[in-house]
Amino acid sequence: ERPGEAPPCPAARLSQVTVRDALNQALDEELERDERVFLLGEEVAQYDGAYKISRGLWKKYGDKRVIDTPISEMGFTGIAVGAAMAGLRPVCEFMTFNFSMQAIDQVINSAAKTCYMSAGSIAVPIVFRGPNGASAGVAAQHSQCFAAWYGHCPGLKVVSPWSSEDAKGLLKASIRDDNPVVMLENELLYGVPFEMSEQAQSKDFLVPIGKAKIEREGTHVTLVSHSRPVGHCLEAAAVLAKEGVECEVINLRTIRPMDIETVEASVVKTNHLVTVEGGWPQFGVGAEICARIMEGPAFNYLDAPAVRVTGADVPMPYAKILEDNCIPQVKDIIFAVKKTMNI
Repeated sequence: ERPGEAPPCPAARLSQVTVRDALNQALDEELERDERVFLLGEEVAQYDGAYKISRGLWKKYGDKRVIDTPISEMGFTGIAVGAAMAGLRPVCEFMTFNFSMQAIDQVINSAAKTCYMSAGSIAVPIVFRGPNGASAGVAAQHSQCFAAWYGHCPGLKVVSPWSSEDAKGLLKASIRDDNPVVMLENELLYGVPFEMSEQAQSKDFLVPIGKAKIEREGTHVTLVSHSRPVGHCLEAAAVLAKEGVECEVINLRTIRPMDIETVEASVVKTNHLVTVEGGWPQFGVGAEICARIMEGPAFNYLDAPAVRVTGADVPMPYAKILEDNCIPQVKDIIFAVKKTMNI
């Protein structure tokens, strides 16, 4: 420290917090902050949540704020949407987003369209949340990514967190938003610890919906991903860095509205694009990113065609070795980067 200069800022203290605990923290803080917020779903109350996301909340807030429902997604989702129209702020948990198919009419036709069809006079401030995408060993009916499904629908906001910071900040922002928000978590991330700063653990911490985050700066190729594959992209980037290829890794965080500006700015810098997702290829999130880049100003900066890394275009097999081959792996990302860079 030279004379006359301010002392350097102490590094923000970081602590390890799992995604599960970050979501629990967010729910606890928002239930405490606003008495209109309540949580409902299967096993969320007495059992502390199927994945223990709502651990301790029923004991703290009681039956009116944390509500166990029957196994009837269409029923409790309809109740939640009606409660939102009447002025409450429900958080509707699906034990997995595969079960949201039972209630998709309520999500799309009731929640997403009501603000528009009422000329803005009826808001539907509701959060639909739960695990999305492939888990492990649960076969085809329980291993789908719904980012493209819900991202397709105007009237919804769709968020897809990766880290604990994403999970906490996006859930709090979603609960406070006056629009219906679909929050696509990932079961395999729930127990994963991430570093969280003191700021991220404060009660005022929010992650703005619609803003991507650059997780790693790079100059040679842009990797764009969301949810669990962001971690795979960072692993691939670390391997490629040893070979002299610097990847810029973008964590989308939000599927709708999509922050295409951050992706464009990165492509202008790197001249190469690879998208990575766990969902199927046809009409997927990567397909949308590629189309938007092609239609926009960044297209002229591409030195090679964009490449998509996706889940395999099949229903998910049950056998582990086949499942592994259906989900994008680090080696698949490295192969795609080398393909688009012609190395």
